[in-house]
Order: sequence, then structure tokens, then C-alpha cells
Amino acid sequence: MSEILLAEDNPADVYLIREALREHHVCCTVRVASDGKDVLHIISGGALNAEPERLDLIILDLNLPRHDGIEILQQIRQTAELAHVPVVILTSSDSPRDRQLATQIGATRYLRKPSNLEEFLDLGAVFKDLLGQGNTLSEGS
Repeated sequence: MSEILLAEDNPADVYLIREALREHHVCCTVRVASDGKDVLHIISGGALNAEPERLDLIILDLNLPRHDGIEILQQIRQTAELAHVPVVILTSSDSPRDRQLATQIGATRYLRKPSNLEEFLDLGAVFKDLLGQGNTLSEGS
């Protein structure tokens, strides 16, 4: 079963992401971390039962308390066990600077949080594709 690390501090967004995964029949375990310090602890293997090498996908908000998403992305890309793991930046920021920096550091995808429910649920297809559980999506998806 696939394992996803979801770094998100907004409970409503956590709920919607879980629903998007369910809607697209993504078979996975979701580990939620609501602040940057917890995320860093998990990816370093310091958390109880944490096995960073078992992660199949990381969904990362840029605006987390205590450590921001850019700092976390840098740490992920510097960790040998996580170098292969796709990282999706899912954020409310549409800043060209944030997008460029995340891409330079190694984000797999940079997605702006949708403003409506249908588009939010459609994110499940993106996650499913990145996990290799679905058909290949076209670039416009």
C-alpha cells in the first residue's frame, strides 16, 4: 500500500485531500503533519514508526508553522532516502517567486489550491498518477 506524507495545517484542506484520494480510489495510508517541525522530524526518521524511505508521495503546503515548505523541500531533496519521492507543492500561493524556487529545488509539481470543490477533488487524479496507480495524465490535467 502506498504511503503519503501530507504536510498541511488546515484541517479543512486535509479533509478535502483525503476525499480527493477516496474519490479516485487511491489505495494509500496518509500520515498528516500539521507543522513544519513535525514534518522535519518525520523525514529525518525521528518520529515513532517513521520510515522516510517508505514514503511514496509528499504533499507539501508552503505556509506551515515553525518551518516553511521551501525549507522542508530543501531538506527532502538533501535526504538520500527521499531523493526519488515525488513532492507536490499544494499551496494558496500563486507567487511566481515561490513557484520558481520550488521548481529549482526539485518539486515534482506546483499546484495552487483550487477554489471550488470539484477542482479540489480532481487533485486525486494527479496524486494517483504520481503514485503510479492510474493511467498517465495529459499535461493539461
